[in-house]
Amino acid sequence: MNAVAPLPFADLTPAPVWRHFATLCAIPRPSKHEAALRGHLAAWAAGRGLATEQDGAGNLLIRKAGSPGRENEAGVILQGHLDMVCQKNGGTEHDFHRDPIRPVRDGSWLVAPDTTLGADNGLGVALALAVLEADGLSHPPLEVLLTVDEEAGMGGALGLQPGWLRGTRLINIDTEEWGHFYLGCAGGLDVNVDWTLPNEPAPAGWTAGRIEVAGLRGGHSGIDIDKGRGNAIKLLVRLLRDLTDAHPGAFRLSGLGGGTARNALAREASATIALNPASLADLQATLAERAAVIGREYAGVEDRLSARLSTGAPGEAPSPILTAAAQAALLAAFNAAPHGVARMSQSVAGVVETSNNLGVLTLAAGRARANFMVRSLVDSAALAHARAIADLFALLGPDCRVTTGDNYPGWRPNPDSPLLALAQQVFAREFPNDNGGTAKVEVIHAGLECGIIGAAYPELDMLSFGPTIRGAHAPGERVEVASVAKCWHLLTALLAALPAR
Repeated sequence: MNAVAPLPFADLTPAPVWRHFATLCAIPRPSKHEAALRGHLAAWAAGRGLATEQDGAGNLLIRKAGSPGRENEAGVILQGHLDMVCQKNGGTEHDFHRDPIRPVRDGSWLVAPDTTLGADNGLGVALALAVLEADGLSHPPLEVLLTVDEEAGMGGALGLQPGWLRGTRLINIDTEEWGHFYLGCAGGLDVNVDWTLPNEPAPAGWTAGRIEVAGLRGGHSGIDIDKGRGNAIKLLVRLLRDLTDAHPGAFRLSGLGGGTARNALAREASATIALNPASLADLQATLAERAAVIGREYAGVEDRLSARLSTGAPGEAPSPILTAAAQAALLAAFNAAPHGVARMSQSVAGVVETSNNLGVLTLAAGRARANFMVRSLVDSAALAHARAIADLFALLGPDCRVTTGDNYPGWRPNPDSPLLALAQQVFAREFPNDNGGTAKVEVIHAGLECGIIGAAYPELDMLSFGPTIRGAHAPGERVEVASVAKCWHLLTALLAALPAR
């Protein structure tokens, strides 16, 4: 497999891993659009004489016989997902369905400055492909399971073909902190709001305007939910409420847009408005004052937060606006709607148990749509929190339709896992200078496919690890180069050490 884009990988090791990652950077792979990459990898595997299969959900399975003398051992599954979160900074010209990812080297890191990098989970996929390519490794029979649609609802794992997998142990390579072994994860579900609100023409003489909130850090809606970062949607709604209170009747909403992904913290949001030109200066002054207050609240966390009000071209007619009552209801509802940590775990110290992310909100032509992604280590708690959100919006009457779906189970930890015990032994032997030779065992407040796969294959012994990735699900995502080589070393040493049964 050859890299097809001029990317800064020439001096990186291990070369096969980075060569495969270069290919993943070159072939676009948004969620639900992995077909080109899947076809490329299937052809590559067939060219090496490896058996490939695809199930009805679009997942790709590549099989390789055990190395000489290990052909009859119990098999192991290496698992990752093909798709990536597609986020870019405002003003960045990038089409994730067409353009390659263009990383740059920044010291000890590889980074995509203005887009997501796709190290989540491209490097896990690249590590698994490099294992398939390396003929000199000692390993039991291998199955490399490459799922689709992980980032947009776990569709590939949920649709996994029954009875497909033969291995008894599974190594998920989708963890984002080197030196950590994950043994459990949150499950979750979505709450979707679809609300029809009444419109009316803007008053004569009013002009079009736009209020924007930008500059937030964003991040992963599970891993970063407890970092105290701002949500651009929530902050925009707060500012709109403040402006309404300070200047009644000075402006009205015609549109909203905030966030772009259910599993990413919203970095930017904007409102299109109609405003009384006589109130422009007062609105701008109040916006600056209230934004400064918020800036002080988020000092040290969101130091690039900005909010501004601009007007359209002279004579530009504003779009139809919400009625005053509809605007009040919309802002009140989303101001009251929860976002963030709901409860910390009582059984796993320092880990979020239950949270939700208001990831996307749009308003156009009187129709508001929103998505909340709920996560929890406790499946019943996820359902209860989702119901509370749904009940809030159900109070708004029959014009507000609320649905829940895309449920996926959590991964219940098994501290007695033989695979974990072996991995700890191998880590201590191979990396005595990393954390004193002791990998940290954790449960993560994010969705790994292990929970879904484990529900379908309850006898599987599972473990997850991976390289150090920062800023997953946000522009500027980066991976620590040295941690990739360490993951390769650990993975190959663990495969060599696996017992026959």
